[in-house]
Amino acid sequence: MQLDAQDVDAADVAVIGAGPAGLAAAAAAAEQGLSVALLDEQAHPGGQIYRDVTRAGADRLQVLGNDYAAGRALVERFAQSAARHVGGAAVWNVTRDRVIHYLKDGRSRSIAASQIILCTGAMERPFPIPGWTLPGVMTAGAAQILLKSAGIAPSQPAVLAGCGPLLYLLAWQYLRAGVRIAAIVDTTQRGDYLRALRHIAGALAGWRDVKKGLGLIRSIRSAGIPFYRGATELAVEGGERATALCFRVGAASHRIPTDLVLLHQGVVPNNQITASLRLPHHWDEPQLCWLPQADAWGRLALDGFLIAGDGRGIAGGAAAALQGQLAGLAAAHDAGRLSELKRDRQAKPLRSALRRQLHIRPFLDTLYRPKIEHRVPADDVIACRCEEVSAGELRRMVALGCTGPSQTKAFSRCGMGPCQGRLCGLTVTEVIAQARGVSPAEVGHYRIRPPLKPIQLQELAAL
Repeated sequence: MQLDAQDVDAADVAVIGAGPAGLAAAAAAAEQGLSVALLDEQAHPGGQIYRDVTRAGADRLQVLGNDYAAGRALVERFAQSAARHVGGAAVWNVTRDRVIHYLKDGRSRSIAASQIILCTGAMERPFPIPGWTLPGVMTAGAAQILLKSAGIAPSQPAVLAGCGPLLYLLAWQYLRAGVRIAAIVDTTQRGDYLRALRHIAGALAGWRDVKKGLGLIRSIRSAGIPFYRGATELAVEGGERATALCFRVGAASHRIPTDLVLLHQGVVPNNQITASLRLPHHWDEPQLCWLPQADAWGRLALDGFLIAGDGRGIAGGAAAALQGQLAGLAAAHDAGRLSELKRDRQAKPLRSALRRQLHIRPFLDTLYRPKIEHRVPADDVIACRCEEVSAGELRRMVALGCTGPSQTKAFSRCGMGPCQGRLCGLTVTEVIAQARGVSPAEVGHYRIRPPLKPIQLQELAAL
């Protein structure tokens, strides 16, 4: 691996994203003799799951656990390959003829590739409840990034609210770091467990993950942390900043004073690049998000483009690494470096391992399905944070004839802020769908255009 190559302008394969999928894809392609460039916005490889894993000391590794430390093996395999690493590269455009434009060190650069493997990973699902934009309210994922990258943990007691494995994992990591947790407010209800039982066979096939999750919950309960299950009507109180989290459990109302609320209700694919390329997507009802259409190898509907990892559907870090290896093998085969027989022979154990990793997904997707009240907010709740557009304004747009997310830009600049619709996209789609009485699939998603990241004119001029 060549670190931080300054003048990478061409490669057989360019990989975007240095998480588990990207690391595995880059290494697999490079091991077959292809020239590979791996671009990532972070300075060091690892992505969000293994952020800064190579620089984490013993204390931080002990806090974050063995699953995090396991990322070092992926980074080491990548480091031993001939792939080039371009860190600090913020991709702002990818063209259909396979040219990547990215920002690095204050100027825009470009790289052309015969094939591009997109490993853009996941981002947290928006959690639009009253008060979610107040200072003192963060996502659990953002809090975990601070813990991973700098060992930063809150000094005040935090309230963790929502659902999903990350909520329990962060609580467990906080306990190991000595952080005080005021309460865990879980929105998972009894009915969710009953519905998930339909997929119990898959859960048992993935018993290692189930055992791990139960272990996290036991650790949390043994620590004596107040644990509320089946919470509804979540709202953050506050004026200039958060002062309390309010919610209901059954007929009882609860109010927990706090100035730090960490929200989480799962993750969704980061598909800004596939959307900007006008590639076909479909609405996935089990995961309540848009998924790009790809074949078993990760090939997309545009020649020379592949995808791996959570960007093609949420499956977890281990599955992402396996998908990355499969995409790397497919790229090598398509480039004429690997015969079909050898490709399939190497892929066989990877596919078996991937099937084992995916057994548990239907169970998890059903158990931790976000509630509609936490996806489709009330009129007075902000839906688009960048432009401060409320859900009520979106419904008024629908009454005036707005039929989809892209039209909201003309009505209100909704989705036109710095995040370019990443944070509000799913919320806007579902609010419009509910107001029109149709499915999200009929409403569609934002029409994404470059730049995908804010870029200055002087940076553009340097291209």
